[in-house]
Formats: sequence, structure tokens, C-alpha cells
Amino acid sequence: MPQTAVATEREVGALSEDLRLACMRISRRVRFESAGEIAPHQFSVLARLERGPASPRALADVEKVSAPSMTRTVGCLADQGLVARHDDPDDGRRIIVELTDEGRAALRRTRQGRNRWMHERILELGEQDRRALAAASEVLARIAAR
Repeated sequence: MPQTAVATEREVGALSEDLRLACMRISRRVRFESAGEIAPHQFSVLARLERGPASPRALADVEKVSAPSMTRTVGCLADQGLVARHDDPDDGRRIIVELTDEGRAALRRTRQGRNRWMHERILELGEQDRRALAAASEVLARIAAR
């Protein structure tokens, strides 16, 4: 392998690690700086329910958590009035969970808080950095879509 290819491979490796770490840190900050009324794991469940009702088991599978953990999360969300639990009409042994109007409002408020947090960070940047972020966001969207 020519010397330039090795350097390029190392540069791509370093960029990959730097980018992964930066994305993880931003994701964590956005989730926790603007958590507000609902915890990040609760937000994730509510966002899943936006697509339609689901059983706690299905939610646990999608969220990669244990069934007892999801049962606790759903119970907490129900206690807050953010979800409603109903008997499954096709299987009386199962429960179906659906988003309430208050749950939709909580999702909206949380998203607004997260967007506000990011907006404030971007406003602190200069025009050149904002242009670089605009270009990078297009590239990151393509990477995420693969």
C-alpha cells in the first residue's frame, strides 16, 4: 500500500472516531439538557407510540429492554396520564398501550426544548461554522440513512 493511502486510512480512522464521539456527546446533551418533564427512555417509548398502539412486549423488544422494565416504564407513563392501557380485543391476556393527548403534548414540549437547546448552541457560532454545519448535516443525514 502506498504511503499516501496509509495516511488517508489513518485520517479516516481518526475522523471516524472523532465524529462518532462528537455525535454521541451531542445526542446525550440534547437528551439530558432538555429532558424536562419526561426521562429520555420515557420519551423514546412515547415516540414509538406515536406510530400507533403497541403491547408492552412489542415496546420492550423494539427498545431492547426487559419486559419487566417496560412494564414499569408504561406504568409510570400511565400514572402521568401520558399513555392509556387497554385490553387487547384479540387476546384478553394482553394489554395494548396507546398515546394520550397529554402524551402527544409532552412529546411536542420535549422536542421544542431539544430544538431550543440546539438552536442556542448554533447561535453562539460564527457564520463560517454555521455554513460548515449545514453542509455536514447533509452528509450526516446520508450516513444515517445507510
